[in-house]
Amino acid sequence: MLAIDQVLISDEILEEQFVCDLSRCRGGCCVEGDGGAPLTTEETRVLEEIYEQVAPYLPPESVLEIQRQGKFVPDPEAGYATPLVDGGICVYGIVENGIVKCGIEKAFNEGKIPFKKPISCHLYPVRIQSHDHYEAMNYEPREDLCHPACVLGKKLQVPVYRFLKEALVRKYGEDFYEALEQYAQHRASGSR
Repeated sequence: MLAIDQVLISDEILEEQFVCDLSRCRGGCCVEGDGGAPLTTEETRVLEEIYEQVAPYLPPESVLEIQRQGKFVPDPEAGYATPLVDGGICVYGIVENGIVKCGIEKAFNEGKIPFKKPISCHLYPVRIQSHDHYEAMNYEPREDLCHPACVLGKKLQVPVYRFLKEALVRKYGEDFYEALEQYAQHRASGSR
């Protein structure tokens, strides 16, 4: 376990390897699970602001579900989460060539909005639990769904934290990521 700036980081984030393999998992993390993507309070405000620009990217059933449930819903663990369509796909999920992708991210990539996607999605397969004085960062891939990503990560020799560099910098900043990288390199050189 490593601690940087009140963030506890599990060893698996440094030791395990992971690279999403969308051709194999088909974006299943946007479909499988007990609930939608966890959202911060700030992200709920952002969703309110950007929804009109994101809506044209969403399928009609998602738009209807958002009209019914709202842009986000209460979540007993996270506080808020994205709604689901009939208990399945996230309302912000879109299917392109048989692969589930994010409608928010598509709007971002096309320059329509300044927000990429919820940080919980960007950081997956890492989950963050907030506590009073610290956050705990854990590696939580889905055993079957993420198996291809674990295999690809091992093949390419990409540790979880490197795969998530952009998301970690977005969440915690460059200095945090550099400290994490330095620790991982020091740890790897010490184990040889």
